[in-house]
This record gives sequence, structure tokens and C-alpha cells, in this order.
Amino acid sequence: MGKRGNGEGSIGRRKNGGWMAQYIVHTAEGNRKRKTIYGKTRAEVANKLAKAVSDRERGLVFDDRGLTVAEYLDGWLSDCVEPLVNHGKIEYGTYIRYAGIVRNHIKPALGHKKLKSLSRVEVRKLYNEKSKRLSPRSVDYLHVTLQKALNQAVRDDLIPRNVAAGERPGSSSQRNTKEAEALSQEQVRALLEAASGTHNEALYILAVHTGLRQGELLGLKWTDVDLGRGSGELSVRRSLKVTAKGLGFGPPKNKASRRSVPLNKTAMAALKAHRRRQNEERLRIPEWTDNALVFPNRVGRPLDHNNLYHREYKALLKKASFAEQGFTFHSLRHTFGTALFKRGEHPKIVQSLLGHASIVQTMDTYSHLLEDIGGDAVSGLDEGFA
Repeated sequence: MGKRGNGEGSIGRRKNGGWMAQYIVHTAEGNRKRKTIYGKTRAEVANKLAKAVSDRERGLVFDDRGLTVAEYLDGWLSDCVEPLVNHGKIEYGTYIRYAGIVRNHIKPALGHKKLKSLSRVEVRKLYNEKSKRLSPRSVDYLHVTLQKALNQAVRDDLIPRNVAAGERPGSSSQRNTKEAEALSQEQVRALLEAASGTHNEALYILAVHTGLRQGELLGLKWTDVDLGRGSGELSVRRSLKVTAKGLGFGPPKNKASRRSVPLNKTAMAALKAHRRRQNEERLRIPEWTDNALVFPNRVGRPLDHNNLYHREYKALLKKASFAEQGFTFHSLRHTFGTALFKRGEHPKIVQSLLGHASIVQTMDTYSHLLEDIGGDAVSGLDEGFA
């Protein structure tokens, strides 16, 4: 077999008259591995070898042990995502969501595929199939999960490019969120009427009148609430989160999320009535565990997010006759922010009340409510400079 320069591989004739070339690559584990290329002519093999060596020099070297998508994703979750949870870089709930998407959606459809052979066409087909049964937001979560996992595979030199890169066509982020996420005044009234007299009526009133996140509401304690004679106030100091050991309390989403939120008369009246009912339950239920939570479960313990959403909130949407419009619990927070902007509140005030990390986030979220402001402002100069 003819020798070439060091590291350039070698080309030789086969016994059957064909040609072959061999060169060395390093696997993902750092081991040396000899690879062989075959062809009918020397020129064909030489071209293949040149491309292979070029790819190797650019870092596009793949471990061809037959690693499947399922095997890679299992490793990604355990070796990449779990350490981020352990070091507090991401929430455990995020890991649970990634793992659920991998287990329930990606592996059944693509798990048997070889990682290095996965194509953009197959990914697009997955999105299209899932779009028939899942909401656009759910397909977005699937897309984000697969894209993050394959980004890591690219960084690890297991694949040359990310076939899930780019924004998914029809993504919910491309749609107008004004109607998709914020409830109208009529819908708010219908929802609160459906919640009237229920165990957590005050929770839904507080959600649309304060804009607290679901975890912040479920983490509220009575010591965080001031129901004084004048204007009331609540302090956001913690959030209920899903941990590896079950439900637990942790800090709010970011530093700005630690905030004080004023209470209007409607919110104060709802909380006072809720506290009276809760005091009666505490005396009536022997199994009650007093955690001083404003919105506990039926026996005083932390209320599971999923139970609240699937057993209560979705039932209320159905009772209010708009269950099919895609309103999540977060829509109540968006409804609060939308109402503030429509009342003409300054964006910095809205940012503070919502606990957004930056004003950019606030403006990006509610920019559709500010489209006509520029024109009105300029028109006013006619009189100002007259």
C-alpha cells in the first residue's frame, strides 16, 4: 500500500482489483481508530481520502460505533443536563421536562436511527406528525430539547452539523401572542365566575390581579401577605419547585423576582375570605399540616403544580367555555401585564411588578401593545411646536 505524508493516510490496490485507503481518527473517548475507504478507481479513493482527512482536521470526526439517537440522548441527559441541575444552573423541573420529551416523543420516533445518519427531513417529519396531536407550544418544547441535545453532539464532534438548528416553521413564537396568551375582560370574568366558590377561588383572583407566576403563588405564606387597613401588599420571597426529592421551596426565578406587589381591593377581599375558610378547614381536618401556606392542598401541604393545572385550571377553562383556545396558567400573568400596558402604565413599572430580569424582556413580550405609540407621539408635535 502506497505511503503518503504523516497523518495523510495511505492508498493501495485490493486483491479484487479495486482500491482502498486507510487513515487514523480519534474517537470521542480519545482513542486512535483506523478507518478504511473503498472505491473502484484510485482517483475515487484519493478524493474520498482527501475529504475525510480535511473533515478530520476541521474536527468533523465521528465515532462510527453505531451510536443511536436513543443512546446519545440518554447520555446527554445523564452526562450534560443532570450536572447542570446539581450545580444549580437549571431547575430540576427543566430536567424533568427534557427527560419526558425524550422518553415520550423523540425516542419512540427517532431513537432507533443512527445519530450520524439523522437527517433534517426526518426531524421535520417528526415535527409535522406531532403538530397533529400536540399544541404549537408543546412542539416548540420538543424542538428546543432536540436542538439543545444535538448542539452538544456537534460540540463533542459526534456529528458535523445540527439538523434541528433553526426556528421550527409555524413556531408559536412566530404567532401573534396578543390573542393567544392574554384573556379578554369577558374571558377573565367568565373564568373567575367559574372559579367562584371553589377551594382556590382566591388563587385565580390573585393571579390576574398581581401577575405572580404559578410557583410564586404556591410558595406564598401568610407572613408574606399584609392585609392591613389601608392598601395591602404581598412579598415574593420564594417559589414552589419540583426537585429530585419531590416538591420543595427555592428562590424566585431571578433577583428581580424578589419583589413587593401591591394588592387592590378585589385581591384583598379575596384573600381575607380565603383565610377565613382556611382557618375553618384547619380546625375541621385532623390530618392538616400547618405550613402557613396561603394556597396549600386539602391537608395543608404544598400543592402540586400538575394537580392544580390538570385537575382544576383546565376544568375551569372548560366550564368557562374556552378550553380550546390554548390558555396556559401563565396566560393569567400575561393578562395582568397586558392590562397594565392598556392602562398606560410605564414599562418600568410593569417590569417591576412582573419581576422581569430586564426591561428588554418586558418590551419584547408586550411590544405588540405599543405599535401605535410612535405615531401618536409625533402627531402631537403639531400643536406642541405651533
